[in-house]
Amino acid sequence: MLYFSPWKTVLIWLAVVVGILFAIPNLFAPTTLQSFPGFLPQSRLALGLDLQGGVHLQLKLDRQELVENRLETVRDDVRRLLRADSIGYTGLSGRGQTVTVRIRDEADIERAKSALASLTEPVSGGLLSGGILQEVARDEPELGLFQFNITDQGIDYRMAQAVTQTVEVIRGRIDELGTTEPVIQRQGTDRIIVQVPGLDDPQRLKDLIGTTARLTFQMVDVTTPVEDAINTRPPAGTEVLYSTDDPPIPYLIETREIVTGENLEDAQAGFDQRTNEPIVTFRFDGTGAQRFGRATQENVGRPFAIVLDNQVVSAPVINEPILGGSGQISGNFSVEGANDLAILLRAGALPLTPTFVEERTVGPSLGADSVAAGEIAGIIGSILVVAFMFLAYGFFGLVANVALIVNVILVVAALSGLGATLTLPGIAGIVLTVGMAVDSNVLIFERIREERAAGRSVIQAIDTGFQKALATIVDANLTTLIAAVILFYLGSGPIRGFAVTLAIGIVTTVFTAFVLTRWMIAFWVRRQKPKELPRGPVTFVPEGTRIAFMWLRRITFSGSAVLVIASMVLFATVNMNLGIDFKGGSLIEVQSKSEQADIGDIRARLNNLNLGDVQVQGFGTERDVLIRIEAQGGGENAEQTVITNVRSELESDYDFRRVEVVGPTVSGELARAGTIAVVSALLAILVYIWLRFEWQFAVGAIIATTHDVLLTIGMFVVTGLEFNLSSIAAILTIVGYSLNDTVVVYDRVRENLRRYKKMQLPELLDLSMNQTLPRTIQTSLTTLLALMALFFFGGEVLQSFVAAMIFGVVVGTYSSIFIAAPLLILFKLRPGALDRDDKEKDATATTQPVDFGTS
Repeated sequence: MLYFSPWKTVLIWLAVVVGILFAIPNLFAPTTLQSFPGFLPQSRLALGLDLQGGVHLQLKLDRQELVENRLETVRDDVRRLLRADSIGYTGLSGRGQTVTVRIRDEADIERAKSALASLTEPVSGGLLSGGILQEVARDEPELGLFQFNITDQGIDYRMAQAVTQTVEVIRGRIDELGTTEPVIQRQGTDRIIVQVPGLDDPQRLKDLIGTTARLTFQMVDVTTPVEDAINTRPPAGTEVLYSTDDPPIPYLIETREIVTGENLEDAQAGFDQRTNEPIVTFRFDGTGAQRFGRATQENVGRPFAIVLDNQVVSAPVINEPILGGSGQISGNFSVEGANDLAILLRAGALPLTPTFVEERTVGPSLGADSVAAGEIAGIIGSILVVAFMFLAYGFFGLVANVALIVNVILVVAALSGLGATLTLPGIAGIVLTVGMAVDSNVLIFERIREERAAGRSVIQAIDTGFQKALATIVDANLTTLIAAVILFYLGSGPIRGFAVTLAIGIVTTVFTAFVLTRWMIAFWVRRQKPKELPRGPVTFVPEGTRIAFMWLRRITFSGSAVLVIASMVLFATVNMNLGIDFKGGSLIEVQSKSEQADIGDIRARLNNLNLGDVQVQGFGTERDVLIRIEAQGGGENAEQTVITNVRSELESDYDFRRVEVVGPTVSGELARAGTIAVVSALLAILVYIWLRFEWQFAVGAIIATTHDVLLTIGMFVVTGLEFNLSSIAAILTIVGYSLNDTVVVYDRVRENLRRYKKMQLPELLDLSMNQTLPRTIQTSLTTLLALMALFFFGGEVLQSFVAAMIFGVVVGTYSSIFIAAPLLILFKLRPGALDRDDKEKDATATTQPVDFGTS
């Protein structure tokens, strides 16, 4: 185990060097990286919106709107095809997903079937239905009565097309803004995620991507006064539309479209040479120019309307034919408004009107503050952990610290190489990795000490210690990895970033602890030929400690049962402080432009807006205020209206540093996903431990972990801390940490069951607890040191998350000793249960009486 061939040594350090090369670009600005040689890695770690500021939006396309559009299209197609063949019909109507029409003359039925056959032809659906599908199916319930049913498969196909088209249109619009590295991607069957880093004007972005931008050119009907059309009903073939003016001006518009935005070839913002007002100039393609030229020739002296999303932008009079295929749109635009309209027209129209179901905006100043807080917390946490390891293990502690530094470098390198995004929870994952990374080294070092105390030589103790620690390290880290993987697949947004960081940290921890640390210690042994193991200046758990843990099991069981029942009762009777992630609503963080925020004034101004329950409280400094507004209950768009109203009310006196809006659809989905994530993690780990150990161990580990989760939920209820998506991440990490600790304990119990087959189980459990006590105490302390640094210096945004983690570490350590182990007695575990798996019997082991007191 301590021999490394030259090629293994080269591979180990090659991996370290490659990690350093991938991590180095993060120390330089992008402009500096351009001067690097081309063969060197140049990808930098991308910062999430919560670290650099920006806007995150989730859009939803309405399936019902698509159904209605398709219904209207099929109805119009039926009318057009029958009229083209001069076939008489009656009762043409549409309802639900069915269009009905009756052919008047029986002699025309066969001709009608031929004329309408094109509606039911299969279409290419890609991977759907083996490549083809039928959008419309025809039924004939009685002679001459046709029903055209729009299939669900056809709607799914059109929905997929609409989402893809919307993604491309939005990408074209955002690219025109000149922002850096926007993320536009589909999510599920009807959602689109839009993330724009560094943007500080979310309202402009929402206006830009939320506008359908369907442009049409239609004639104005001047034969009927528009007031008469409003008071009675518009003549056939016309409709009343209103202008964008304030107040809006009504126009009677012919429904026939001369030209649409699909015929536009280009649109640019400019200035009118006569009035110097901002305008938008446009140019049609060949088909559009021909249609527009013919229409203007036939209608000289009449006004025509330029209509954008059913609003009249302008209605100029045609003074002379416009034959050049180009023109201009004027409408009292601002410079920015004209530019945005040109962007909309160039990018094209959206197929469906999107609804904003989630918004998260972080101002650049808050992002910079978060980065600074994360850096400070990371530095302080690292210093504390490094100092602790040296105090506990001396030279071995220094070796572990080198491995720890390499570990962090490899985490950063992996995130950079994968193009991952680092978020605030991701920083928490790195700091947590720093605290937990020493666990594997502590396991190894404590094993080495045990083997040396058992009479082995230094070299034998080191070699055996590494061998015996390997299985425990793999089991302990795999449980946490399972939780991280499930969190990644079932989580969303920043939580997935946390899961990625944690998972990478687990992999690099196993490499640095078992491979790199072993190489450095082997190198030290060959060079120094030590006669004794190095010791640290401080002994945290004295040798020979004998605590009768099992004697306390009745007390701990009773106390834990009372606390768990109390947590469940509180959860059922007291309203948990759910964040907007789970109950919907709006959360806004503002900072006063003056020296101090006036909370009373903010509360009074917002109460005048009739927004329902509004909570206003201080947050951080005297200038910072946190505003929570309850869900409006008026659908997804009602939440967006709230933000618009609050911005207009407060933006003159306050800077908006953070905005989070979650509609009812998303909040319900997040609540379900969070519950499923926790349950799935527990079930997956149950199966893993069952396969690796026995059923008693698996059930005991799940009960102990469930105990930790329930107590953590009780802590949220009692303290009133906000329970949000980060809290779910904290609970799942507690699940992984608690099981990590429990598996280490169970691994020692399993080993001792094979060795001491005649020892009473309570005595054997006490022996196992005391043997693993130094590792348990020191790992918990290092993790707590890292978390305490994050709690005090990581910023208030993460405090509820870190508070849950601190509580979970304490409770997880307690449950591993006082819950998980005694449960094995309750389940009547016997040493014989492991006989079938006992392939490594220790023939020299002898049963020694151990006196731990009364059990």
